[in-house]
Amino acid sequence: MRAGLIICCLLGLLAACASSPEEQATGTLDFIGADGKVIRTIQIDIAASDAERQRGLMDRTSLSLEEGMLFIFPAPDSQSFWMRNTYIPLDIMFVGADRRMVNIVKRTTPLSDDYIRSAGPSQYVVEVRGGFSDRFGIDDSVSIRWQQSEQ
Repeated sequence: MRAGLIICCLLGLLAACASSPEEQATGTLDFIGADGKVIRTIQIDIAASDAERQRGLMDRTSLSLEEGMLFIFPAPDSQSFWMRNTYIPLDIMFVGADRRMVNIVKRTTPLSDDYIRSAGPSQYVVEVRGGFSDRFGIDDSVSIRWQQSEQ
């Protein structure tokens, strides 16, 4: 009886491990000035699936100037975000397929349901702590590049 219980517990544990979602990808992202020089590098979580993009930075209560999130969409399109369940003011950067800034919406309002929209087709979106863009001189002339960490 006891051996059967142990086997059942082990099988349950294996099933739970097998069905648990994959860990979100991480990496680094460089902001590159018009002169080709790196302005700033941050650590990123990468949101590439529908579920990861929908979750974003919701429920986070802190975000340092060395952290952010990169949203990757399948193709360039008009993008819109909101701050529902997001407790941190963010700078939201909309980036085109060419990896150049389309527009930056600075210091968004936490917990707001107002839509924050791209000014044109964007395939990528970067979210960083509010004030980041002004502090490091990130503007529409900047482009991005990133590298995913090996898992």
